[in-house]
Amino acid sequence: MSDAYPNSNLSNAAAQFVVVGAGPSGLTAASELVDRNHDVTVLEQLSLVGGISRTEKHKGYHFDMGGHRFYTKAAEVNAFWERMLGDQFITRSRLSRIFYNGWFFPYPLKAVETVRGLGLIECVLILFSVIRWKLFPYREENTFEEWVTNRFGRRLFNTFFKTYTEKVWGISCKELKAEWAAQRISGLSLKTAVLSMFFRPRNVVKTLIEQFEYPRLGPGMMWEAVAEHVCENGGSIAMEATTTSIRTNGKDQVLSITYRQNGEETELPGSHFLFSMPITAVIRGMNPPPPPEILEAAKQLKYRDFLTVCLIIDKPDLFPDNWIYIHDSSVKTGRIQNYGNWSPDMVPEAGRSGLGLEYFCNVGDDLWNTSEEDLVELAKRELEILGLANASDVIDGVVYRVPKAYPVYDADYKQHLTVLREYLRGFTNMQMIGRNGLHRYNNQDHAMLTGMYAVKNLLDGTDFDLWKVNGEQEYLEEIRRDEKGTPQPVVAKSNVPAEVPVAAERNN
Repeated sequence: MSDAYPNSNLSNAAAQFVVVGAGPSGLTAASELVDRNHDVTVLEQLSLVGGISRTEKHKGYHFDMGGHRFYTKAAEVNAFWERMLGDQFITRSRLSRIFYNGWFFPYPLKAVETVRGLGLIECVLILFSVIRWKLFPYREENTFEEWVTNRFGRRLFNTFFKTYTEKVWGISCKELKAEWAAQRISGLSLKTAVLSMFFRPRNVVKTLIEQFEYPRLGPGMMWEAVAEHVCENGGSIAMEATTTSIRTNGKDQVLSITYRQNGEETELPGSHFLFSMPITAVIRGMNPPPPPEILEAAKQLKYRDFLTVCLIIDKPDLFPDNWIYIHDSSVKTGRIQNYGNWSPDMVPEAGRSGLGLEYFCNVGDDLWNTSEEDLVELAKRELEILGLANASDVIDGVVYRVPKAYPVYDADYKQHLTVLREYLRGFTNMQMIGRNGLHRYNNQDHAMLTGMYAVKNLLDGTDFDLWKVNGEQEYLEEIRRDEKGTPQPVVAKSNVPAEVPVAAERNN
């Protein structure tokens, strides 16, 4: 067990609030609770806080698991970040490119570079494709491919959407649901994309921002600060504590959680519970078990996993990008981070670089099970194939695996998730939060908002629908009840923006 945080040794006494998962949603909720003088216990199965937003460390180098820009339209999230980290933020200029067909395309796309990389004839064909699909679109948009093609044309879909998206998700774009595109690309219209090639838009969508804030030592620096804040204000955090069982009364209340730590199991009673662990694991862990149809629905939900091969290279200034998207089927890597361009302090030795090559896979498949030594050799070869560095310049490498990184929006996920939502709605003292708790591909700021609104639901009697965070609307609907129990609809402003990355854009 980690001794990084005070009060991390738990007693068997009941906790008022139990939070499972010390990622952005769980720690934000815990922080809100201790600030309101409530007793909180957080259980985290890893040895680091931050979840997918953690920062791994190796020989003084810092590695961000995914690349996390600190940018949001949510005022309460901005205020939280500033309160927790303040002057430890640095302002970074954003540069990312798309590698396609042997050419690096800047993103946002620029007219001259796009024509130079694709060729004038191809650009004209893309334009005709756009016109064709605007005139004769798919009548129904059920899949990612149909949604994107209707807006950008088939030819542009094949150029800048298809290969990378299928590499990330491991399924065909014909299987990936349109809801994912609507959630992730909704603010980026063809008009916006084209205008951004020539002008700086007045109202910049999130995926087109040119500057962002970033913690000096990576995103984990934020969550380490929040964890310390929780413990300094009376909360407890148990690291390397894996939840093994969730005891309920079989109807509408969670009674306790059993967790394993240091080879021993401990039962922790509580009055309120917040879960950022995967919704599937919550269902499977319930005792007594839920009805068979609920267990079956949980079994059908899927996740996509990834691993990052982090390399230390004996060369500085390899390329100017924060990250590069690899839209090329000749290599397996999907995205490459250059950590020194996120923050120079993440690379402690002058004249060297720290890179992270991301590989998308499924737990148990061949790539996931490849040895660390072989993965490092693969990454070295692919760097050389892409012309970014010489394999001989790599002096060290380490692999970090991230299971259940992305909830999959496949053909049937929605019906199964609806079944689970309705079942869990009957438990009055629990809230599902975060990306995996809600099985919703939220970014860090939206995960934090689910933690904030979950606390309001439990303490203030609000009824925020946390599944709508990162939805189309900028308001969350809540239902208040009068003294007779009659629902009273209220629209509560939440300042929750729609998330709008480009097809290539993935801000973990």
